[in-house]
Amino acid sequence: MERGGGQMAGEGRRQQRPRILFLDAYDSFSNNITALLTTLLDVDVSVLPIDSALLLLDNGHDAGSSSLFRRELSRYAAVVCGPGPGSPDNDADVGLMSRVWRLAEADLLPVLGICLGLQSLVASVGGKVRRLQRGLHGMVRDIVHQPLLDREPPETTTAADDGNIFRGVRPFKATLYHSLCGDIGQHAVPPAEWADARWHPLPACPDLVPLAWVEEDRSSCSSPERILMAVKHHTRPFWGLQYHPESVCTEKEGNRVIVNWFREAMQWNERRGRIASSNADADAMFSPFARDATKPSLLSQLTPGSSAMGANAAETRPESAAAAAAGWWEDMEVDPLLRSVAVPLPRGIQVPDVVEALDLEGAERIVLDSANAAASAAARPDVRGRYSIIAAGLDEALHLEYHTGDDFATMRVKCVDGLPVELSQQVPLASYGSIWGLVASFHEARHVEATEPAEVPFVGGFMGYITYEQGLMDIGVPLEQPRPHHRPDVSLVWVTKSLIIDHLAGVVHIQQLCAHNSEADAWVEKSAARLLSPQHTQSARVAHDFAAPRKDGQHHHHAAAAYQPPVKMRRPSRSTTIQTPLTKEYERKVELCQDFIAAGDSYELCLTDKTRITRPRSDSSTTEHPAAPVARKQQKQRRRRSSLAHVLPSSWQLFKTLRARQPAPFASYLRLGAVTLVSASPERFLQYDREGRCSMRPMKGTVRKSEAVATLAQAERILHVPKEEAENLMIVDLVRHDLHAICGAGNVRVPHLLKVEEYQSVFQMITVVEGQLPPPSPDEEKSSSRYTGLDVLAASLPPGSMTGAPKKRSCEILQQIEQHHERSLYSGVVGYMCATGRGDWSVTIRSLFRWDDEDHSPSHNTASSPGVVADRTGAAEGAASEPQEVWHIGAGGAVTILSTREGEREEMFTKLAGPLRVFADGLH
Repeated sequence: MERGGGQMAGEGRRQQRPRILFLDAYDSFSNNITALLTTLLDVDVSVLPIDSALLLLDNGHDAGSSSLFRRELSRYAAVVCGPGPGSPDNDADVGLMSRVWRLAEADLLPVLGICLGLQSLVASVGGKVRRLQRGLHGMVRDIVHQPLLDREPPETTTAADDGNIFRGVRPFKATLYHSLCGDIGQHAVPPAEWADARWHPLPACPDLVPLAWVEEDRSSCSSPERILMAVKHHTRPFWGLQYHPESVCTEKEGNRVIVNWFREAMQWNERRGRIASSNADADAMFSPFARDATKPSLLSQLTPGSSAMGANAAETRPESAAAAAAGWWEDMEVDPLLRSVAVPLPRGIQVPDVVEALDLEGAERIVLDSANAAASAAARPDVRGRYSIIAAGLDEALHLEYHTGDDFATMRVKCVDGLPVELSQQVPLASYGSIWGLVASFHEARHVEATEPAEVPFVGGFMGYITYEQGLMDIGVPLEQPRPHHRPDVSLVWVTKSLIIDHLAGVVHIQQLCAHNSEADAWVEKSAARLLSPQHTQSARVAHDFAAPRKDGQHHHHAAAAYQPPVKMRRPSRSTTIQTPLTKEYERKVELCQDFIAAGDSYELCLTDKTRITRPRSDSSTTEHPAAPVARKQQKQRRRRSSLAHVLPSSWQLFKTLRARQPAPFASYLRLGAVTLVSASPERFLQYDREGRCSMRPMKGTVRKSEAVATLAQAERILHVPKEEAENLMIVDLVRHDLHAICGAGNVRVPHLLKVEEYQSVFQMITVVEGQLPPPSPDEEKSSSRYTGLDVLAASLPPGSMTGAPKKRSCEILQQIEQHHERSLYSGVVGYMCATGRGDWSVTIRSLFRWDDEDHSPSHNTASSPGVVADRTGAAEGAASEPQEVWHIGAGGAVTILSTREGEREEMFTKLAGPLRVFADGLH
């Protein structure tokens, strides 16, 4: 597959290809359009944002007459004005688009507007842009047009037929994403005259010739709503499409419209004698303002002096001993050898048993657990999960931490050869460009050529988490300042000791990356012996301290006015308070989301809220993490004061309970630094292999298991409806956009669309989107230019299934609606990037987490607050004075124009129910 939009380094063949300028309005489907243009038309595409520096350099003058703007446009055969949020009535939403429509006659060139682009064209010639009676987002409709035949003789066509880009196009369906539409006076036409008048310029807007329509039935009106789908300018080379030709659900017949448009555009250029300067002059190919349609790789952006730059790094290091010592981390774990042994997984042993058998319950821990590996064999492998990964030796591992917004990252090691140390260094990010440049540099310098069996997913490398807030900064959404903490938003550990459990084969791979085989042999052999020890295997078979899932079959039905969350404590711990979102407040937020959607600012908003659980500190806050003597003394005193301490489950016990009650393919337990995460995530975010194959599995559309919805067929009938499919489709097209940014044109496909899968307590609708990373440019060294899975990860955060679309504007709106409350680990990702080039990341949902520094004051009475479930008799006097720990659970759903307040509220509480139950002794 050819990758379009690559580097412009003097390729003679590419100098002969026409070049199109795409004006980007920060839509989450833009890369899909540039990919379609590249593959369908055999062109190169450059991208210019609508708020380009050209606007500033014009010093307020009209860019339509600006020499800079004219010079930029002269490079291209045509322009495409893309979709985006907002309205043409707001200059900031369309930026340079409005200048294109006002070009002087001598500077004209062919232009195609798509969605917002069409609306801006309508507004530029005196038409109006109004709201639809109800928005159409992710909806697939028949595009009604005049299928003029190519063989029609010229004498049978009218002047209005000239430039009709629907000539020869058969009927087709296309995806719509809009709340606004162009109004050229179509509703003033009497029904009796509509059949003919709809194909001719209307008195209210005589400069535009309508080419296509959608007539949407509205139950509130006697006649359908007439929605303009395509136009052409009567005298200028301007066309517009309201539908999205690039959507995965737009039928391929629609591609002929794009081909016809470009043929018309090139013929117009030929008649005018117009030749794009990029075709005539090689120097004109390089624009100082526009960028390539595909992002450059992270490795290609490293400057000399960063650690992956080989000899250059050594040449630029400071010579003083102190400065040299400050770079201690640069030489760690370079050129390691892999030592691995495979042993059978003892019968009846589960992942937590392995952790406990190997005494891995230390200060820090990472467990990526395919907790539903034992699910029915009829389930797809991706649903069941196959591998679990356990990190070991984290106390001696290198930690990389980054707080979003800082200009440095921190490298630290807590222990060397079993001895506590305080080894830490702040690493400036200037030469790396970003935190992702540093991660790419470090990872590349420790790349391991794979020699392990092909099925082993991980031999060592980075493991950890990335918060939602880091993703926001990656897409240019600022965080509210100052932030109330300095916690890591990126926390990665370079893992050299690990265990891989292959649940399908019943094998455990015990492995270590080490400079000396003899060092690795000792740990590997000791771990294998311990795992196979009869003492551990027998004790694990006798009993598991897991809580079994309840099968009471009880389901609640309440009127909307008296709604209660579907999570109610039967015997709440006398020392625990649970503060859930207020139902009326959440419903109000749903309405706010729909107001923004109706105004055209978003297609879909993934609204979330948090539940707060406060309880006395469990043993996991102290015994699992080494404490100073004073802290140990305080712990003993607390235990003597409180009779409740012994019944509070630790975070590890919470994890075991959750994985048993809600087994998921991407469950995880992380204890890194000051954070603890317990997750039962069913959603894969991104997986990639050594050959550059990438896969993303956006999950949208949820139905709770019940007596009425107990089978896959029943769930499919509920989920295969326009609202649920539209939710999923919008994120699918967004994910395709994210992959196209790195993989390039022609390298993204959708093998599974809108598929319903079964999990322990819910049914979910998923889609699989795959991409192939491009090979390195032939004229550059592999190490300095190649793409890796990290490029896709960095370009795709935060997960689109947790934001909505368009991603940037939707996140800005959600920040406002959610009152800038940080989601933190929730809505972020957890996973690994192997030293061999593999990686796998899940979306952090169906999870709970806590920070050590978030102690709750016992004097604060949350039990009287709305939305709180607590002990009715009051906490014990001894517990009242104990230090408290605070857990958070996030939950939410995708709000669309078709959502209802009650439906979104129910979905949020349904997703909340599973994680919240681990804090309850019994549930009603």
